[in-house]
Amino acid sequence: MATHEDISEQKFERLNQNLAQVEALSQRLVQALSVRKPANPTLNGPSQDLFARAATTYWAEFLENPSRIYEQQLEYWGKSVRHFMEAQQAMAQGQTAPEKQGDDPLKGDRRFANPLWETNPYFHYVKQQYATNAATIRQAVAEIEDLDQTDKQRLDYFSRQIIDMMSPTNFLGTNPDALEKAVETEGASLVKGLENLVADLEANNGELVVRLANESAFELGENVATSPGEVVYRNKMMELIQYAPTTEQVHSVPLVIFPPWINKFYVLDLKEQNSLIKWITDQGYTLFVVSWVNPDASFADVGLEEYIEDGFLAAIREVKAICNVKLVNAVGYCIAGTTLHLALALMAKRGDKSIKSATFFTALTDFSEQGEFVPFLQNDFIDGIEEEVNTQGILRSFIMSRTMSFLRSNDLIYSPAIKSYMMGETPPAFDLLYWNGDGANLPGKMTMQYLRGLCQRNELIDGGFEILGEKLHISDVKIPLMAVTCETDHIAAWKDCYRGFQQTGAKDRSFIVSESGHIAGIVNPPSKKKYGHYTNEDLSLTADDWQEGAEFHKGSWWPRWESWLRKRSGKKISAREPGDSSHQPLAPAPGAYVRRKAMD
Repeated sequence: MATHEDISEQKFERLNQNLAQVEALSQRLVQALSVRKPANPTLNGPSQDLFARAATTYWAEFLENPSRIYEQQLEYWGKSVRHFMEAQQAMAQGQTAPEKQGDDPLKGDRRFANPLWETNPYFHYVKQQYATNAATIRQAVAEIEDLDQTDKQRLDYFSRQIIDMMSPTNFLGTNPDALEKAVETEGASLVKGLENLVADLEANNGELVVRLANESAFELGENVATSPGEVVYRNKMMELIQYAPTTEQVHSVPLVIFPPWINKFYVLDLKEQNSLIKWITDQGYTLFVVSWVNPDASFADVGLEEYIEDGFLAAIREVKAICNVKLVNAVGYCIAGTTLHLALALMAKRGDKSIKSATFFTALTDFSEQGEFVPFLQNDFIDGIEEEVNTQGILRSFIMSRTMSFLRSNDLIYSPAIKSYMMGETPPAFDLLYWNGDGANLPGKMTMQYLRGLCQRNELIDGGFEILGEKLHISDVKIPLMAVTCETDHIAAWKDCYRGFQQTGAKDRSFIVSESGHIAGIVNPPSKKKYGHYTNEDLSLTADDWQEGAEFHKGSWWPRWESWLRKRSGKKISAREPGDSSHQPLAPAPGAYVRRKAMD
């Protein structure tokens, strides 16, 4: 019969065997990193001028009021020494943890849910010291006075990034969950974690992009993007998909959706239960959706001109031809909603009346307030992006993905990295996270037009945006409009969307605020009965007054929008099958362009 010592020795041996695998994985790690082509280094942080200005104001305050600075430092030193003494005393007396002193500033923080953060003197000390360090940094930033609002907002953002990055949960030696898992699995979790890390690096040409979903669990056209349809037109910019009807009759006016080209269109068709694409066809509409090309370096000189002419206008032209109609309804989502405004303004200048109505999902047009993107829309970052696209021809997908993720770094970077790399867990089979990781590159010219002309100079609102021989202004858009925004959207804040929407020239316009965020607020099927929405017909009000007077409605906004769309979609006719004699099907939905990976 094996003794306790024998079992312990066997476990220790298995631990050494598992750790021995690290050497082979390390060689793969070095190989993966050797092919890395890093982004322009100026995109890794703000200009040093920002920190220099912050330091100057800090020391100016010190010279003017040294007692306050000394007081803050002494308070920090006192707390640090007290935490250490309490931990030493608890260990010396065999206590599980020091007696609690006041409120816990990290109470409810999911990162510190393990009981050892309270019961173990070592981990308790680490946690308390982290909380003290974080509070001290936040206080120092908050009390800097002689910085303009933009600099202060940027300093606040980057200090929060430092605080989140330095969390003890992000390091193996101070993460009790990871250490317990390593002991429990005899080191296998660490080996699996390293395998996950190396696999992520290999999949992204040496760039560390944390995989959020188990990609092997999904296959386009099999268990995501499954709505039946056909690619009925293709050019260098997009594939036009016409979806098969699910009703015997359809409205005579077809509908075309322009999704954002930062990500793939199938967020609108993840599965039958939450597919907006399927739901629209079930309501009796002939539906077309644009699937944008995933550009490579050969698209360096492609600008918004090509997206408008070969994307929006080409799709509208082909939809009219296939359906033999003069009018089309259109939807633009996110950046495609912004660009749909440009296309509509251009069509108005040209006297083209092909669009009967337009709907915008989370679409910004007024960038006078940049919200959470202030840190990234200043010249140091934009100059860095310009250098990047001049070198690469494109803004590589991982740069945009990284930027978006750092807006919610604990949820989208550190927590998934801990589970994958420290705990050795396989990412979840979650379709939305799979889609989120299936990003797209952006053409160099288009990227700079958008960042300089729209985001920085706000030309669509102020003075006009010059393109394709015309100067376009938001007030040029005068057809019936509806805007759908999301209450907690951190990418396109609803109040910013509202401000731009107010400046359109349309008399017939409606505005909706859905509960939830940029994706969940849009992909919100009625069957879930999850998120409600707000409406208010008075669009002359400020955003705050609009919100105060808005009426709340339970359930999805989809039926309300469909009721609005139905009135602008003509009589019912026999359902149309995809294509016609001049538009023979080229490939079944979801098409070929959507399958091209950003790293291909």
